[in-house]
Amino acid sequence: MELENFSIPATNRFASLYLEQKPPVKDFFHYDIMDSSFFQRRVEDLQKRTFPREQLADCIRSFMEKFGITPEIHRSLQKLRQENAAVVIGGQQAGLLTGPLYTIHKLISIIKLAQMQEEALHIPVVPVFWIAGEDHDYLEVNHVFTVCGRSLKKLNYTEGPLQKKMISDTKPDRAHLKKWIHKVFETFGETKHTKKVLAQLEKFVDQSESLTDAFAFIVHDLFHEYGVLLIDSADPRLREIEAPFFVRIIREYETITAAVFAQQEKMAKFEFPKAIDISRRALNLFYYDGTERILLEYDPEQGGFTGKNGSVFFTKEQLLEISRQTPERLSNNVVTRPLMQEWLFPSLAFIGGPGEIAYWGELKQAFEKIGFLMPPLVPRLNITLLERSIQRDIKELGLEIEQVLKHGTAEERQAYWNSVKDENLDALISETEAMLETQYDAILSAVSKGLEPLARKNLNFHLNQLAFLQRKINEDIERKHDVMLEKYARIERALRPDGIPQERVWNIFYFLNKYGKDLIRDLLSLPYTFDGTHKLVKI
Repeated sequence: MELENFSIPATNRFASLYLEQKPPVKDFFHYDIMDSSFFQRRVEDLQKRTFPREQLADCIRSFMEKFGITPEIHRSLQKLRQENAAVVIGGQQAGLLTGPLYTIHKLISIIKLAQMQEEALHIPVVPVFWIAGEDHDYLEVNHVFTVCGRSLKKLNYTEGPLQKKMISDTKPDRAHLKKWIHKVFETFGETKHTKKVLAQLEKFVDQSESLTDAFAFIVHDLFHEYGVLLIDSADPRLREIEAPFFVRIIREYETITAAVFAQQEKMAKFEFPKAIDISRRALNLFYYDGTERILLEYDPEQGGFTGKNGSVFFTKEQLLEISRQTPERLSNNVVTRPLMQEWLFPSLAFIGGPGEIAYWGELKQAFEKIGFLMPPLVPRLNITLLERSIQRDIKELGLEIEQVLKHGTAEERQAYWNSVKDENLDALISETEAMLETQYDAILSAVSKGLEPLARKNLNFHLNQLAFLQRKINEDIERKHDVMLEKYARIERALRPDGIPQERVWNIFYFLNKYGKDLIRDLLSLPYTFDGTHKLVKI
């Protein structure tokens, strides 16, 4: 396994500028990640605060018991209880089979940075993965992409509930989920690892009470030896710890929302699009009735907080009582989740992707109003896995890997196509089309008005026949040059499917099925650097 680094822009302009720490973007955050001392500064800032360490450690242990408290997990829990400990934290929705590869890349990033900074700072640094089980966007997590034949295909588990039910409350149909997993693996093809991997996944399905459980079982299985602590944002025990901060959010909601808008207006001067879409009257909390998450905002006419279409209504005092007595009924939105995370955890760093970097930039003033410094945002490792067969194709076609990672193979494939197509035949068809259109213009000018529709229909018939002939000619050429054309297509599907990065499409189980679970250990053994470069891993 080899590692190469390439300079490739992030998927959005804001994140690209952040990677380079260029103004004005660097001014939207509290720590300069190019400053070699920023981690030490962050440690000093954390030492001025207190955190509910014991409660958190107990909550995480309770959540993780069903997955297994391994010696490494136990050590991480003991570290978290220490007053000088910090965490490297990141999170993701509970995607089926862990979702796109970037979830795995985020976990690798959390583990590697925690290891590196524990050694550098001489303090306990714990890797923590925050599962966004309170999210309700089921259509974001209910599928994987795979290749069927020569086409990229989205395989849905089910369309899912219509209500905005939390993923942690969404129970799988175990028989149907197992059948879906087998369908996914059929597209991968059977290898010496397939039976073992499938048997483990079926066991996890049988043990899972929710889709969050199914996700957590897999993540724990792949990463437990690195001491990764898992926490579910929908865990009622966590809600109890969060209750005092819910009270503060309710009391200071106007200040928080105004701060977000002020930051957005500041960023708009530099033509950055808004990443967070909220109302001017947003409470930035959801109420959960057990079936649906209902986003709340203030209604001045009623003097309280309402949901969409008046589905619920609460006075401020009623919400404060809910936060104290039944905090599991409340959950955070995109604004308050980072604030809650900062209140809960001694975060040495937050690992984020391009989208997260963009919306966190809109929260600086909100953090300040609450009295916090935004934790250092360390961009997660962007990784592309390159298999040997694809590497051979790239070499044979004389392609530059960096250009493929940036742009795919469409331009080179078109150049090859131009070199093999029959240009004379193409020209003859084009000339015939032009001649027909010229002749029919003359016919149309000569016939009566009543015959014009018939003449135009007749012209379109002939043009369609020429187009049909052109397609058949192209299909014949494609058959003759199928081997070479498919190489271009195969490279693109592997590295930049549908024109987007591999990590946003492919699922880790394609690779685990082919190479086994040792692949995770091999990936974590590589000498990554958090320098903003794209990591190409040859496997």
